[in-house]
Amino acid sequence: MADTTLDDRTRAELAALAREADLPGRSSMNRAQLIEALRDRGNGGGADPNGDGAGALGDGPEPPEDAARTTGERGGRSPVSRVAAFETLARARAEGQMVLVPRQLHGNDRRMHVRETVREDHRFRIDRNAEGTQEKFDVLADSQYAFFRGTALLFYRDMAGEDARMPTVLALGDVHPGNFGVMPSADNVPIFGVNDFDEASYAPFTWDLKRGSTGFLLGAEVLGGRGPGKAEEVVRCFVRGYLDGMATFARRGDETDTQVRRDNAPPLIADLIAGAVARPRAGWLADKHLNPTRTGFKVSRKCVPVTSRVEEFQEIVDRYVAENGIDVPARANGMQVKDVARRLGKGTASLGLTRYHVLLGGPAGDGTDDLVLEFKQARRSALAGLVPPSNFRLDGYGGRIRDAQRVQLVGGDVFFGAASVDGQSFMVRERAPYRDDLDLEDISGSEWREYAGICGRVLAHTHSLSDDAGEVDYDVEPAVLEAAGEPELFVDDMLRFAGEAVDRLRADHAAFRADHALGAFQHLELVYD
Repeated sequence: MADTTLDDRTRAELAALAREADLPGRSSMNRAQLIEALRDRGNGGGADPNGDGAGALGDGPEPPEDAARTTGERGGRSPVSRVAAFETLARARAEGQMVLVPRQLHGNDRRMHVRETVREDHRFRIDRNAEGTQEKFDVLADSQYAFFRGTALLFYRDMAGEDARMPTVLALGDVHPGNFGVMPSADNVPIFGVNDFDEASYAPFTWDLKRGSTGFLLGAEVLGGRGPGKAEEVVRCFVRGYLDGMATFARRGDETDTQVRRDNAPPLIADLIAGAVARPRAGWLADKHLNPTRTGFKVSRKCVPVTSRVEEFQEIVDRYVAENGIDVPARANGMQVKDVARRLGKGTASLGLTRYHVLLGGPAGDGTDDLVLEFKQARRSALAGLVPPSNFRLDGYGGRIRDAQRVQLVGGDVFFGAASVDGQSFMVRERAPYRDDLDLEDISGSEWREYAGICGRVLAHTHSLSDDAGEVDYDVEPAVLEAAGEPELFVDDMLRFAGEAVDRLRADHAAFRADHALGAFQHLELVYD
């Protein structure tokens, strides 16, 4: 790893490197002094504070989140995560022990739990870049829906060990109305399906339904302007859609051959696909990505070209193709890297994670048919250590996300994969002109209900693939339907869970906003004796 990567590390990470290198006087050094001392020692970041390892796919052992604390700034200590404590809690609850879970906290205890969970999430799981972190905190403070999307760890710690008796599937981990959309298939035609696999993990099937029900209830109210009664009906459509979809796949058994395309999609989705297809690649590239001469990326507030890294990224791309078994299509023109850029300010839950856009020259050679690959820093799943113990595992970072996509999406993006950049694990996918989703603030009440039902059926399709391409060794569809039991009771269970979760989230968001205004998230690394 090059010495320049030290400049991107936090004080706590630098202190960890200094301890491993046994640098004398490290406890009294500030950040700049640590960087200088590590460079003098010749340690350009050989240790791996984020635990991604230096393997080909950047998917080594998980981060040492419970390692002993190191000396931090101003005489404090760098923080320790509570991952092990919550793993113990999840196991105990899964075993049927009567234990306190965080959602039973109230008042100041709950406020402090929210504060520490958000802090911990960003110390260990999301971001090493203080600038990106603060931007994300501002986004979360502005919107209840953004807060929901950006605090999956908080949500799942409230569920630690829950539903241990339910059948396990390969769960998406972050189901909400915004994580379904149009994307390229392996044949370069637009399909509709789930489009975010960052939190994928083996879990009880109900975990996705509970997260999704909460997201649809909140989304229908906050984004759709629906009243409580109408928003509840949206949730009912989502859960009924899931049960109907699961019953359909149990009956037909065609889940491995099913895609939602323009020719078989419901009208709402067919119109979305048609609109996306109407966007010519040349115009999309010129408007969104390319400079006026079409020789590289344009400069903007959110796009910072790093053309000096083209040769380095050519090696990364070549290695990624080989290690992921990418069947390179002719339109990729041999995967020749034309330019590289840092992508800033993208995403909600992932805001602050490092992203690169890599421009590949197309066959025409004039910038009208170029391809754009996105390299997005991968992370530990928010569900890790919180789901009930099972015999099924999907570990790692970029490789975990890649493997989940290959299970959960039939004939998905041919470029979906994992790579290692600067010793960090990244997932890779294509950015395409027809990658699109619904404008959730601009659809009617009936369209909200229709969309929720469609997403429920798509989620059922995703879960049904767990025993075809995933590790699950029993027939998922009948097991899920049997466990769900009486359909209307199951729908009511999901709705009641979602109602309580939304009420709790609104209180949590108010506490977060108050803490944010008081500066609670400005110094994430300091823990004092």
